[in-house]
Amino acid sequence: MNSRTSELIRAHLWVSFFAFVIAALMGAAQMLARSELTAPAERPETYFISVTAHGTLMAYVLPTLFFMGFGYFIAVTALGRDLPSMKAAWTGFWLALVGSLMAAITVFLGKATVLYTFYPPLTGSAFYYLGLVLVVAGSLIWVGIMFVAMRSWKRDNPGKPVPLAMFATVASAVLWLWTTAGVAAELLFQVIPAAFGWKQTIDVGLSRTLFSWTLHAIVYFWLLPAYIAFYTLLPQAAGGRLYSDTMGRLAFILFLLYSLPVGMHHLFMDPEHASGFKFLQMMLTTLVTVPTLLTIFTISASLEIAGRLRGGTGLFGWIARLPWDRPMVLASGLAFVMLAFGGFSGIINMSYGMNAMVHNTSWVTAHFHLIFGGSVVIMYFAIAYEIWPKLTGRTVASEMPLRLQLWLWFIGVMTMTLPWHVLGLAGQPRRVGTFDYSVPEIAWWGPWTLVSTVGGALMFASAVIFIWILLTRYRTTTQPVAPMTYALAVHPPRRLPSALNGFALWNWLVAFLMAIAYAYPIAQFFIIDAPQALVHGA
Repeated sequence: MNSRTSELIRAHLWVSFFAFVIAALMGAAQMLARSELTAPAERPETYFISVTAHGTLMAYVLPTLFFMGFGYFIAVTALGRDLPSMKAAWTGFWLALVGSLMAAITVFLGKATVLYTFYPPLTGSAFYYLGLVLVVAGSLIWVGIMFVAMRSWKRDNPGKPVPLAMFATVASAVLWLWTTAGVAAELLFQVIPAAFGWKQTIDVGLSRTLFSWTLHAIVYFWLLPAYIAFYTLLPQAAGGRLYSDTMGRLAFILFLLYSLPVGMHHLFMDPEHASGFKFLQMMLTTLVTVPTLLTIFTISASLEIAGRLRGGTGLFGWIARLPWDRPMVLASGLAFVMLAFGGFSGIINMSYGMNAMVHNTSWVTAHFHLIFGGSVVIMYFAIAYEIWPKLTGRTVASEMPLRLQLWLWFIGVMTMTLPWHVLGLAGQPRRVGTFDYSVPEIAWWGPWTLVSTVGGALMFASAVIFIWILLTRYRTTTQPVAPMTYALAVHPPRRLPSALNGFALWNWLVAFLMAIAYAYPIAQFFIIDAPQALVHGA
C-alpha cells in the first residue's frame, strides 16, 4: 500500500474516531443526567442537544467514515491494486468532513434538537439536514469507487471469484445505496423544503414511512464491517481457516435482501398503516435472523477448526485452546456475547404483539446499544488494531493495553444496558432527560440508573484509552510489518456461479421485496390524500 492511500484511509478513520470519542462523552453525560446524581448544566435543552449530538456522531459520522476508510483498505489489499480514483476518494472525504462539521456545529448551537431521527413534527435548521446530505453524498462517491474497483478487477480476472472481503464490501455498498433512498426522498421533498420555509406543512405519516425505509437497513450497514471481520479476519487471527467461503457470500447476500424491506416494524404503534402490512413486515423481519444464525454456525465452525489445530480435544476443549490473548479473537468473542443479548431483545421489538409492551421504553435503548454500541463498535476497535500496523508500518510492543480496553468496553456496555432492560419492562420512557425520584412509584429506578451511569463512565474511559493506544502505542518498528492477508477457506473456490460473484440478480430481488413492503404504504398517502385535496381546493 502506498503512502497516499494510507493517508487517505487514516484520514477517514481519524475523523470517525474523533466523532466517536465526543459522542462517548455525550453519552456518559446523559447517563449522569438521568441518574440521581447532580449533573453539570442539567437543563432539558442541554440534555437534548447532547442526545442529538451523540446520536448524529455515533449513527451517521462514525460508521460512515469508518466503513469508507475500511472499504478503501479492503479494495487495495484484497484486490492488490490501487484505487480507481484517488481524486474522487478525497472529494468524498472532504464532502463527508464538511457535512459532519456543518451538522455537528448546528446541533451544538441548539438549532437542531431533533434526536438523531428525522421524525416530523420535530424539525431543525436546514443546515443540519444539508450537512448530513453532504455526508451521504461523500459516501455515495465511495459506493461508486467500490463498484468500479470490483468491476475492473473482474474484467482483468475473468471467471475468477472476487475475494470474499471485497465481495462483502460491495454487498454493503449496494445495501447502502438502497438504504439512503428513503431518507433522501424524505429530506429532499419534505423536511428540507419545510426547514427553509418553502412549504408550510409536512405529511408526518409519509415522512415517517420514508424514514422507516432507511431506519432499520442502516443498522445493518453499521453492522457489516463487523461481519466482514468475522469472515475474513477472525479465522486467520485464531490460527485456522474459514469453514465455508460460499456460506460467507450467502450471508452477505441475505443481509442485502432481508434488511431492507423491514423498517416499518418501527411504526407498529403508528396509526397510518394497516395491521396487515405491519404483520407482513414483522414476518419479513424474522428473516433477518437467518444470515446471523448462518454466521454464528460458520464462524463457530471456523473457530473449532482453529482450536483443534491448536490441540483442542473433546466436545468443547477447542474453545480453551483459542488464542484469546489476540485482540481480534477476544473482541469477536465478546461481540458474540453482546449480540446474543441484543438479538434476544430485538426479537421482542420485532414481534407485533410484544412490541406494544416495550415501545418507546429503555428496553429499546438497551437493544440498540447492545447491537451497535456493543457488538459493532467493539469490532471497529478490533479492525483498527488489525489494520493499524499496515497503515503506519508500526506495531505495539504489548497487546495488554488493547485487551484491557476491549474488556473495559464490554463490561461498560453490559453494565449500562442490562438495567435498561429491567427499567424498560417497568415502563421507563427512553426520551426523557430527568426523573423525579422522590415520586414513590419510580423511586426504585434510582439505583438501577446509577448502575447504568457507572457503565457509561466505563465506556467513556475505554473510548479515551482506545484513542490513546492509536496515538501512542504503535511505535515499534524493529520487525517489518507483514503484508495484509485474509482468511483462506477450507476449500477455496476456483469457480463460482455469477449469482455468487455479483449482484445483478439480487438487486432485482431487492426491488421486488421493496415493492411488496413499501409500494402501497407509500402510495396510499397520494391515493387517499389526493381526493381530499381536490375537495378542499373546490
